[in-house]
Order: sequence, then C-alpha cells, then structure tokens
Amino acid sequence: MKRRGFQAEAGQYVFLQVPEIRYFEWHPFTLTSSPEEDFFSVHIRSLGDWTEKVAKRCGVGTDTGFQQAFEMPKILIDGPFGTCSEDIFKHEVGMAVGAGIGVTPFSSILKSCWYQSLDPNTTMKLKKVYFFWICPETGAFEWFQSLLASIEEQMMENGNGDFIEFHIHLTKGWDFKTAQQIYMQEESESDVITGLQQKTIYGRPNWDEIFPELARKHP
Repeated sequence: MKRRGFQAEAGQYVFLQVPEIRYFEWHPFTLTSSPEEDFFSVHIRSLGDWTEKVAKRCGVGTDTGFQQAFEMPKILIDGPFGTCSEDIFKHEVGMAVGAGIGVTPFSSILKSCWYQSLDPNTTMKLKKVYFFWICPETGAFEWFQSLLASIEEQMMENGNGDFIEFHIHLTKGWDFKTAQQIYMQEESESDVITGLQQKTIYGRPNWDEIFPELARKHP
C-alpha cells in the first residue's frame, strides 16, 4: 500500500478497518515493510471470521484471481504506533527473538538493518544482529522464509554474510518422512526445511548456554 505522507519506523504497527465487512471493528497488524521502502505492508493470516472475510473479499482462495486496485475494498488505517523494537538501532549488538507468527515485527526490523548496512551515507551503530525464530510447525515458514533467504543471499553477495546471524528452531511439526529427508540431506549446503545456508535447529533454544556464549563474544 502507498499513502502520501505516511511515515513509520521499523517494528511499528497500525490498526486496519474494512468498512464493508465490519464498520466499527479495528484490528492491529504489524508493519512488515521497512522505513527505507516506498510502500508499507502488513501480512494478514486468514484465521478467524474477520480475516477470512477480508481474504475472500480481496480474492484470496477464489476464482477471481488477481484484483486491480479499484476492485479492492476500501481500507481505513490508524497509526503507525511505536514499539520498543526500535531500540535495537541504539546498540552495537542486537538480539531479536520471535515465535511463530509473532515474527512479523522482525520483517521490518531485519530489512531496515540490512538497508542501512548497505547505505554508504548512513553511520549505523549496530554491527551485529542475532535473530532467533522459534516455530512450532513448518507452516510458519511459508512467507517469512523467502525474506530470510533474500537477505542471506544479498549478505553473501556483498561480503557481509555475518552481519545477521539466523538461528531457526523448529520445536515440532515434523513426521517420519520429514525426518528421513533431513537425515539424507544433512551434508547439503542449504537447509532442507528453509532453504537457508544456516541450518534449522530441531528443538527449543538452550538459553542457559546461548546467553553466556553471546556475553563472552561481546563483552
């Protein structure tokens, strides 16, 4: 979406209303676009009465296919509103932790970190980002994995592959067949689940080991 004069910081959120569906209902959604982009976006998971109606009205899962802008429903927007996620840019080392669909704020934050790191006119205090994503099932990878893959590829191409370090944890959601595929492709360069160079870790993060290790690396 584009709107003249709209400005937002990384990690902020907006309230959306679709009058033709529910005139008095406002729903909060985290912005998945970064301040450096010339548009703003949100990702809406179709889960519940309101979101399912919005998806159907926008032609998702129907025979209507792609809709032109004039065919889309009118959407009212209130915001953006701030969040403490913006503080990551005030430190040399940042650690971001998301779980499941709650990872959406980090789409904006990670993209903003990457854009700023590429801008020669920007002096950024942030030098290293550790991103932990804990997922209960593989379905959560659907849309965010492509963003991570794009960032990882660009980091490698620009010789800055260690700027953002991914730690993807899958806590459940794999069956015997998936386990076989994981075992057979253990030596491959990319991960069998996400397609990333950095491999998925199966199980919850061991914070008792992670925090001391990061403290040792960055005293």
